[in-house]
Amino acid sequence: MVSGTVAGVKPALAAWSRPAGPAGSAESNSPVDWSVAVSTGQALARGGPVVDPEDARAAVADLRSVTSAAEEHVRQLTGLGIGLPLHPAEVVDRPDWVRAAAGGLAALTDGALPVAYTGPLSGVFAGTAGMQAGMVLAFLSSRVLGQYDPFGVPEQTDDVSDSGRLLLVAPNIVAAQQALQVSGADFRLWVCLHECTHRLQFTAVDWLRDYFAAEVGKLLSTVDEGALDALGRLPEIVRTARQRFRSGAARSGPVALIELVQSPEQRQVLDRLLALSTLLEGHADHVMDAVGPEVVPSVEVIRQRFTQRRKGGGLLDRVLRTLLGVEAKVRQYAEGSAFTKQVVEAVGMDGFNAVWTAPDTLPTRAEITDPDAWLHRVHG
Repeated sequence: MVSGTVAGVKPALAAWSRPAGPAGSAESNSPVDWSVAVSTGQALARGGPVVDPEDARAAVADLRSVTSAAEEHVRQLTGLGIGLPLHPAEVVDRPDWVRAAAGGLAALTDGALPVAYTGPLSGVFAGTAGMQAGMVLAFLSSRVLGQYDPFGVPEQTDDVSDSGRLLLVAPNIVAAQQALQVSGADFRLWVCLHECTHRLQFTAVDWLRDYFAAEVGKLLSTVDEGALDALGRLPEIVRTARQRFRSGAARSGPVALIELVQSPEQRQVLDRLLALSTLLEGHADHVMDAVGPEVVPSVEVIRQRFTQRRKGGGLLDRVLRTLLGVEAKVRQYAEGSAFTKQVVEAVGMDGFNAVWTAPDTLPTRAEITDPDAWLHRVHG
């Protein structure tokens, strides 16, 4: 943890964390130099809150131990992953999260991102892209509470088949708990419930990881083709964009702009990915609240204050969140949670789990906001 971050957290982390090299390199033939992304992101990562060293050590120790209990609660509620081994979480600081996130992105996009230029200046272009990615990672590093990366390999294992990393960002969880003025133990368990749900989504549903990677690969592999097509449709794109913004169309922001320059085939892939990510986030949000006050006594207070916090931030923060798609992510939580709640109320959790049967039973982007349509299609 860099100077100025949570006092006492680094000593607690140093007892078990191991140093790791930067993710990716300029020799990987990737259009993004991920090692530059890591160094940039770590250099720009902001410091966390200053807390008493004993409180920091206690928070880190609790985060390391509470994940098993959290995942047991998720399994009992959802019926997913019964009998699977329980793995601990990795408690990290912001620079460690930057490195882990870059490593996961590199693994996911390896071979999928097109290399637009392979001449003598390709390294310069890759380095520039790496700096841009690092700046985004630095911004997110102070906001992400936790993350399950299905494509990462835990640093504490020598088994390469043991894929998937559950990361809990200690300074961000401490900072959020302080800002919300809620119980530290309740808040830490509440966050772990969300992230453990994500882990079970990918470990209990054996086809999901490969399906997600394949869809991302389809989308990224046609980037060049879509860009050329967009150049030919530039006047039409500009006219459509103006009409949308003048009419206050519901779909606005980065996603809407991306859709305008995509081919119909690319939009179909993007729709599937958006529907899937909305389902995953909304399902996890539903689960973290559905465990109830028996598990997290102050869950209602935490949810109310946390929802308000998601809407907050200064003007610059809101602008950056919009440009980076964070605002769209917030809407995903609400839409996905509403979908999950309505389906569970209609057919129970076992009926909801039909979404995990196969790719064909996943809700479409339209069905996310119309759960009755999904219920009719899947359950008749």
